[in-house]
Amino acid sequence: MTAGQNAGRPNSAEQPWPVRTVAQKVAGWVDKLGTIWVEGQVTQINARPGTRTAFLTLRDPSVDMSLQVTCSPQLLQQSGVPITEGSRVIMFGKMTFWPGRGSLALRVTEIRAVGIGELLARLERLRALLAAEGLFDPRLKRPLPFLPRRVGLVTSRGSAAERDVLSVAQRRWPAVRFDVRHATVQGPTAVTQLIEALEALDSDPDVDVIVLARGGGSVEDLLPFSDEALCRAIAACTTPVVSAIGHEPDSPLCDHVADLRAATPTDAAKRVVPDAVAELDLVDELRARSAAALRNWVRREEHVIAQMRERPVLADPFRDLDRRYEELERLQQAARRDVTRLISSESSTLEHLRARLGTLGPAATLARGYAVVQRIVPGSDPEVVRTLGEMPIGTQLRVRVADGAARAAVMGHERQGRQEQ
Repeated sequence: MTAGQNAGRPNSAEQPWPVRTVAQKVAGWVDKLGTIWVEGQVTQINARPGTRTAFLTLRDPSVDMSLQVTCSPQLLQQSGVPITEGSRVIMFGKMTFWPGRGSLALRVTEIRAVGIGELLARLERLRALLAAEGLFDPRLKRPLPFLPRRVGLVTSRGSAAERDVLSVAQRRWPAVRFDVRHATVQGPTAVTQLIEALEALDSDPDVDVIVLARGGGSVEDLLPFSDEALCRAIAACTTPVVSAIGHEPDSPLCDHVADLRAATPTDAAKRVVPDAVAELDLVDELRARSAAALRNWVRREEHVIAQMRERPVLADPFRDLDRRYEELERLQQAARRDVTRLISSESSTLEHLRARLGTLGPAATLARGYAVVQRIVPGSDPEVVRTLGEMPIGTQLRVRVADGAARAAVMGHERQGRQEQ
């Protein structure tokens, strides 16, 4: 039975397809994909002299994925730009499944190297995208701790950047501790290893700051540090990240995403740990400034106290009391004189009033020969008699004179001009 006949019958455990049928079906499905353009980074080239096929590995620089590529050796030789391992390229070809080996490969007919101009244009587009998402916002930058418990360092093994960071940091603060994670800093596997090291350090609670360090290099060498996946991994870190990539002119995208950009790895070491000598000098300076400030404050307060003591109220506190006492004495004497004068004046007035009262009073009148006649009413006080009508004949009277009183009775009446019996 042919493969076509096998493919037409139903597939089940009782009627399985043979390997050739499955391989031909896969080849047919892959063939339907047609021609495609693919971009990646060349990681391996195998083009032996005398062979008709060259084998390459095309890798995605952001993730751990690769694709096998085949082409003619003349295509590599006739490329305008030399194709070497690490080159960023764009390939045009068709996916092919080889049923005999059960392998899948991209058969390419055109290879274009991605030029530096195109790379820079892509970086600018990525820069604009990340900036629009807010990954460069200064308000999101986290401050570095003054003295970290442990510093995480991501760099290549045995690199000058690692030596610079460790030596400078330990010279500045001998007690500093490092957790160094080695990773490839260029090439097709750099991004994956850098992200893994970064995530491992970020998950360690003892690591207070992470330094991403690498020496200088060309634009192509620093491309992994402008990769979108790495930039987003830095932005997702909860631990502050210091980017120390290249030198001052170099500016990969991770410099803008990191919480702090250091000009060089040496500068990064100076930023993450304080200088013990400088801090001790600062402590001595602050102590001296504090002592001087305290002495100046004491002198100012002593001067204020001296000025207060020189004030009259403190220099001679009884002066005002004496002055007030003298004033009080004067007021007392004046009051005494006024009171005496008032008493004398009132006494004279009283004597005059007494004399006038004595002159006008009943006693003086009686002394001049007048008498006060009162009618005696039984059961009540005597009543002064003013008219004859109040003294009927026989009325008992009390006649008061200057030296006493006498009792009398009305014997008769005499009116002015005539007499009544």
